[in-house]
Amino acid sequence: MVNVTQVTFGYGRRKILFRDLNLVLKPGSIYGLLGKNGAGKSSLLRLIVGLLFPLSGTIRVNGLEPRLRPPALLEDLFFIPEEIYLPTVSLERYLATISPFYPRFDEALFRRYLSEFDVPTGQWLTDMSYGQKKKVLISFGLATNTRLLIMDEPTNGLDIPSKSKFRKVVASAVDPDRLILISTHQVRDLDNLIDTVMILDNSELLLNHRLDDVTERLRFATLPQVEADTRVLYAEPSLRGYSVVMENDAGEESKIDLERLFNAAVNNRDRVKTLFGKGGRV
Repeated sequence: MVNVTQVTFGYGRRKILFRDLNLVLKPGSIYGLLGKNGAGKSSLLRLIVGLLFPLSGTIRVNGLEPRLRPPALLEDLFFIPEEIYLPTVSLERYLATISPFYPRFDEALFRRYLSEFDVPTGQWLTDMSYGQKKKVLISFGLATNTRLLIMDEPTNGLDIPSKSKFRKVVASAVDPDRLILISTHQVRDLDNLIDTVMILDNSELLLNHRLDDVTERLRFATLPQVEADTRVLYAEPSLRGYSVVMENDAGEESKIDLERLFNAAVNNRDRVKTLFGKGGRV
């Protein structure tokens, strides 16, 4: 569905965010895009939806070029940016004005999501809190039923109960023909939601693998000490010793910890690239 081929992008030739980036995203998955602040996550999303243009290389979404903004593409993707703007209109006016642009929009589904998020429907959008505005856009985006849904930091502004509901409603929207891509620095908000993790760091994609592939190669465990264990890629102190990410040479099952995985990848780049084939899916 999304093909990024040899893409180089930056803000001027002196500030290159990534070079010769290759990426293939397929429908039927929820992708989590992780990276440090300034790594280029938001820029990559905007390239995919056609709001930014690569310095070189090509991007195709369903065979179409996003930079050309073809109607056939725009009606089949929805993008929720980190910084949101909603017009000074009522929720009902927004619904009546914007929903016709999306042929598969489901109003009943939209209202169900609003109810699950406890969003009052009688307000003007500009009278809502930041968190409520985010919930409106998330609900609307899911209800468009576009084949490509991209969200940049969607849980910013959501309280703890709302983050739980976010994971619930997004998981319910998974479809074999739909691709959902979520970028965040709040790694734990994606726990038990995504099935594929991507890590963008230092101008390259370190990782792009399904979580079951990750747990085949890596083990997440607690060890009493780590000094002599060469299998350990990353360790941090815990109440019971050290929480570690280590090579899974014994094929043991473990529960993935996205935060520790991210730290292992950015702090032990060469070993991660060796284990996972330089970030490409294998």
